[in-house]
Amino acid sequence: MTLEELQNTIKSELAVLVYFSGEHCNVCHALRPKFRELFDKEFPKVKQIFLDAHENPEISAQYQVLSLPTILVFLDGREFIREGRTVSMHKLQEQLSRPYNMMFS
Repeated sequence: MTLEELQNTIKSELAVLVYFSGEHCNVCHALRPKFRELFDKEFPKVKQIFLDAHENPEISAQYQVLSLPTILVFLDGREFIREGRTVSMHKLQEQLSRPYNMMFS
């Protein structure tokens, strides 16, 4: 995925999750299936994008990804949630539930 493709996706979709990880990041590998499961179950209309930060340095720099994993959630083209390194699934679910339900009800 290119930077332009990502930016176009963020602009064209109502809700987008961008999950930045790294090949040698054990936390990234442990959390990724949990995020996929949470979003598939609770937020199925959110477009999920998983990117390797090392393979996409231009995108990582543009979005100021300084630690891995970094989770960005965009709603209506704007960054709504940014979490890095230590991410609470429960906190993320709480933050996103209300706006998601308002957007997709």
